[in-house]
Amino acid sequence: MMLASDSNHSPQWLQIGTLLPLLCTQICSATLLYSTYTFNPLEHLGGVAPYFEPQDPPVSPSAPQGCTPVRAAYLSRHAAIYANDFDYEEYLEPFITKLENHTGIEWSKIPTLNFLSSWTAPITEAEQELLTRVGKVEAAQLGATLSFRYPNLKVPAHVWTSSAERTYKSAQSLVRGLETDDNEIRVIGIYESKNAGANTLTPYKSCPAYSASEGSDQQSVYLKKFTAPIVARLNVLVPEFNFTSNDVYGMMELCGYESVIRGSSPFCDLDLFSPDDWLGWEYTADIQYHYNVGYGNQISGFVGLPWLSATASLLLSNSSDEDMYVSFTHRELPPMVAVAMGLFNNSAFGGSESAINDTMPLDRINYRRAWKSSHVLPFLGNLAIERLNCEGIYGYDDGEYYRVLVNSAPQPLPDCADGPGTSCSRSGFERYVQDRTDMFRGFSEKCGVNYDNSTDVLSIYTNLDSGNGTLVGKRGVHSS
Repeated sequence: MMLASDSNHSPQWLQIGTLLPLLCTQICSATLLYSTYTFNPLEHLGGVAPYFEPQDPPVSPSAPQGCTPVRAAYLSRHAAIYANDFDYEEYLEPFITKLENHTGIEWSKIPTLNFLSSWTAPITEAEQELLTRVGKVEAAQLGATLSFRYPNLKVPAHVWTSSAERTYKSAQSLVRGLETDDNEIRVIGIYESKNAGANTLTPYKSCPAYSASEGSDQQSVYLKKFTAPIVARLNVLVPEFNFTSNDVYGMMELCGYESVIRGSSPFCDLDLFSPDDWLGWEYTADIQYHYNVGYGNQISGFVGLPWLSATASLLLSNSSDEDMYVSFTHRELPPMVAVAMGLFNNSAFGGSESAINDTMPLDRINYRRAWKSSHVLPFLGNLAIERLNCEGIYGYDDGEYYRVLVNSAPQPLPDCADGPGTSCSRSGFERYVQDRTDMFRGFSEKCGVNYDNSTDVLSIYTNLDSGNGTLVGKRGVHSS
């Protein structure tokens, strides 16, 4: 159809064309005005992040259609605590003490920091390392989640945990959410020995080659870089306080710690620290964990392999004492297991593992990295392997498949993607486990073990040398 025109008016197509620039401007402005961008600092706090499920990749945590979980194993970090002892001594306590000593500052008149006029510290030295109420609730919620996720699995007779109070109480709280009746599940505590070899839920402690300080030097480089403009900005506002890089890092940590103690924190305010600031904090933490428990530490895969090997044997076995194996540990072990499994590897699709450190530069953020500690080890961060029975699924044979979840997000296994969704066939999973074993076997040798009776095998699930455990009870009453 032709558009009409006359001598007094331009053709309709020309009139419309004239309006397009104005229309585009209005639409573009509307797009900016109604931007869907949101940012939550609590999802970028590495090992200080409250539990959340990042949905990365955005694959449904439900089993693929036609598949039913018949066995599962979970390795979880403890739930939220008041503060890690290192964080408290290095960052939090110095900042809190400094704040208490600067009584002459009129904080109420200072933009973005006026809350400090009445703010009180949420933690004391005596409370560090203790589980918070939020942590207990989150662990119980995870227990309830597992009961709903696996309605066909029998309630486990045991839950395993390392012997520290925060891990033990996390296990107790999970049991209260998982049990359908009182006194069904026994909690077995595994002593955090320095001489247990791999037969422990804290094998890094019995590995002399591992040092808890690994990554500190690299972390300090980017810490100074990302905090420099923040320090300068805050010192313009309050020159007499003389903010330092460590002050800023501690203030940002308080966003996480105070939130899991009091439910919220003014340090999370995006007017105080911008999204770019928080991404800088997160990357600083990622660098430390990369070199401490990640691909930047040659020990990581060797320390993580025993749990993978023991769990694979339990899941592949034709018979098993439990349908569900749940274990609690500290922040170090889950990422080490992830390395043993080849998960969150920045070099997975190009480059070489020998150049893995190049993927975590110290002078700028690698925004495309797979290794994000906030996604791997928040409080209560957990890694799971499921055994699935699948029938009537289009494009795949009926049979047995295996799937990995990290904080409920299904994760594809390297070199094993022959099942529905992110799952792997039994034969593929067996080859995968053997390949990882060939890569990382030899815990005692790699760790330079200098004590007698070391072992490279984790056998706590089949050999109950630590006893039959302790019943929890809904009201925390212990029964033997």
